[in-house]
Parts: sequence; structure tokens; C-alpha cells
Amino acid sequence: MNKGWWLIVVGAVGVAACVARGPESSDGDAKAGTPASTATQPSAKPSAKPTATSTDWWTDYDPAHFAVQVRKSAAAAKVNPQLLMAILYNESYKPHDPEFERSWQKIDSNPALGIANMHEAAFEDTQRGRRMPGRTWNELPDHPELAIEAAAWHLSDLAKGLPARPRAKLTKDELVALGYNAGRGNMRLFANGRKPGSQAQSYLDRLHDNWQKSADAVKM
Repeated sequence: MNKGWWLIVVGAVGVAACVARGPESSDGDAKAGTPASTATQPSAKPSAKPTATSTDWWTDYDPAHFAVQVRKSAAAAKVNPQLLMAILYNESYKPHDPEFERSWQKIDSNPALGIANMHEAAFEDTQRGRRMPGRTWNELPDHPELAIEAAAWHLSDLAKGLPARPRAKLTKDELVALGYNAGRGNMRLFANGRKPGSQAQSYLDRLHDNWQKSADAVKM
């Protein structure tokens, strides 16, 4: 969920993807070096923007395309749809091409998958015993609607872990967003008055930047 490492490691993912394809693939370097492209992507820009239900939704990804799924999942999990949409905007900094994410998974021991950049432990903790039966974390790159549902329930669980009377001068949504980025334990520390570090503050700043367009995106 952290943006800072991204520019350093994109090249490493390209190398891993090229190795995975093998030397017989003459176009492997081009595909690996351009994370947002896929083998099925046309050479010319599509005439219409891909929608949330299209098979190539990642070629022109915008969280707003998933407003219907965001409203549905937020309502089920009883979280603010604006917050859920803002999380998707915060997590949109990296390519979400499923092929790219699977290549990244080969070189990162703890990758975050799907459009909400969820780690496996968070997904399994959110799912355990009550939600998304039969679904797996490895499905997240190919199923953005599942990633949105999982993120909504994770936000709901984080909200339940807040102190009854937080001492921080932050809203509930701000604290939950910090929990999504920095973890439940740090969220509680922030709620009890600890100042967010530079990474957490950067995530909060991006949330503020994305807040209004998130509200616009989830309007009926």
C-alpha cells in the first residue's frame, strides 16, 4: 500500500516477467517493460473507455468506473462509500494489469494484490468464517469486484477496532484510512494521539486530495 518503493522496483518486475516468459518469447521484453499493457491489448487506443464489466478494464483504469460496485459493497459493510472510493484512488498508483500483478507476486514475498492492494493476511482475516465463501486472495487481480468487497469489509473491521473515544483530532474515516495503510495497531496508536509518521501522513494527504472526486464518483 506504500507508494514510495514503486519507482525503484518496476524494473525488477519487468525482469522477472521476462524470465518467467522464457527466451523463446520475442516480445516478452516489451510487455514486461510496459506494466499497463497486456498480450491482448490492441495497438491503438480503444475508441471507448473500458467499463467495470469489460474484460480489459485495466487498460484505462479509473476507480470511478466501479462506482456501482463501491456503493453496493459499502452499503453491505456499512462503511462510507466515499471512503471506500477514496481508498481505491489512493491505491491506484500502480498498474493493475492482472498479468503484471502475477509477475510481481513472483519476486515479492508479501505482495498486495487487486485494485485495493490487499495483502493476503488482511484478506484472509477479513474473510474468515463469514464473508466471500470460496473466494481466494489470488483471485483479486482478475476480479476487481471481489477486491472492492474485501476492502469494504476490511474497512468495516478496522472501524470496529477504534477506541470508543479517540483522542486524536482526526475523523473516523481518516483513522480507518490510516489503519488500511499502516495496520490496525498503528491506527489505534494514531487514535490515541500519536502523530502519524511521514508515510502515514503522505497516505492521509492523498486521501484529502482524493476526497472530493471520490464523493463525486459515488453520487447516484
